[in-house]
Amino acid sequence: MAEQQQYYEGVGRRKEATARVRLYPGGDGKFIVNDRPLQEYFVREMDVMRLMEPLKVAGMDGRFNVSVQVKGGGISGQAGAVRLGLARALLQVDPQLRALLRQKGLLTCDARVKERKKPGLKRARKAPQYTKR
Repeated sequence: MAEQQQYYEGVGRRKEATARVRLYPGGDGKFIVNDRPLQEYFVREMDVMRLMEPLKVAGMDGRFNVSVQVKGGGISGQAGAVRLGLARALLQVDPQLRALLRQKGLLTCDARVKERKKPGLKRARKAPQYTKR
C-alpha cells in the first residue's frame, strides 16, 4: 500500500466554481488541474497568470507540487476559485504570509454572482423596448 503523503489544502470559490487545492511539499513545481497539466486545462495566458499570483507573491513557485480538483462555472470563474484556494493553502503552509497575501488582495473572496432574472424583464435588468403607439 502506498504511503499517505502529507499535503496542505485550501478551498476557493468564485461565481459557480469550487476548487479544492492541495500543495505537496518538496515537489518540483508540477501543477495538475483535474488530472491534466495546467497549460492544457487553462489555455488563456491571463487565467494562468492570475491563478499563479499567490505562489509568486509568496515566493514559493516551484517549491510545491500542486493538485487541483475544480468543478462548476466557466473557465474564468474556475481560475478565480483556484487562485483563492491556492492563497488559502499557502496560509496553511506559513501563517506569516497572511499580511502579505491580504495586502495584495489574494485572500478576499470575490462575492459577485449572476443576478437573477426578474419577472416582466428579458434578463436581470433589460426591459422590453418601450413603444409609445
